Amino acid sequence: MTQNSNSIPPNPRVDLSTGAYVHVVGSRQGRPNLPSNTCPFCVGGLEAPHPYTTRWFPNRWPSLPNDRCEVILYSDDHSARFVTLGIERLTSIIDLWVERSSAHYARPDTASVLIFENSGRDVGATIDHPHGQLYSFDHVPQRTAQRITADWCPTTTGQLVINEHDGFITSVASASPYPVAIEIAPVNEVGRLADLNGDARVSLAHAMRDALERLTMYFVETPPYMLWVNQRPNGSSRGWLNVEIVSPWRAPGVIRYIAAAEVSTGEYFNPLVPEDLAHALRERLASPR
Repeated sequence: MTQNSNSIPPNPRVDLSTGAYVHVVGSRQGRPNLPSNTCPFCVGGLEAPHPYTTRWFPNRWPSLPNDRCEVILYSDDHSARFVTLGIERLTSIIDLWVERSSAHYARPDTASVLIFENSGRDVGATIDHPHGQLYSFDHVPQRTAQRITADWCPTTTGQLVINEHDGFITSVASASPYPVAIEIAPVNEVGRLADLNGDARVSLAHAMRDALERLTMYFVETPPYMLWVNQRPNGSSRGWLNVEIVSPWRAPGVIRYIAAAEVSTGEYFNPLVPEDLAHALRERLASPR
């Protein structure tokens, strides 16, 4: 029997038992599997017909409607990774994040803008070329609201601190579902990437690469990771800009899987002691470049 379109629940849907939003995006089920011998992000590819340094474009398979999903290319070098790029290039990526975030925050139908990256097949990346994405929400997602509109502020002292440099502090999260969870934030409250001046953007580039270099030395190779930027939503007068980097690895090549007891209860069991991880990352001093 064909279902009447008027009976289809609205999107996004809300799990009434938990309050969680679920975006049902049937159109993404038809995404093609990419051939192994071509890359749409390399120069001359489908999404990059001309030479570029950094580049953005609308996602052909968006998770949100109304031009709210974009892809941001970090480099024309397919083998590069965020951690291997120079500070000048990383700063230009942050500049592009600022440009695209500002464009979406200026929209009357935007409440919150998320910049993020999935790096590695273990966290679902389907294209190896270095890139990230932007999602523009017409509401403030639940976790974003909890993270940035609450009285969250960075850890500035104690055993969880990894490094402090040029106004940014890097620390290990004290309680995360992920075995590895790193937080990077300005020492003084700043709401959005656009609030950072040129020098601060360079400092943020240093801090982010430093954190990923330490993780690379800790695992002896760059682990799969997810990275995202929490920014102050529209309509909010408070909110501390911060970057989170998490990895599912608990040891080199060993994934820490989330189990039924955790998913069902929302309570998690982390095999890595955050203070021990912070100590280990402090000892792995990234060489300046």
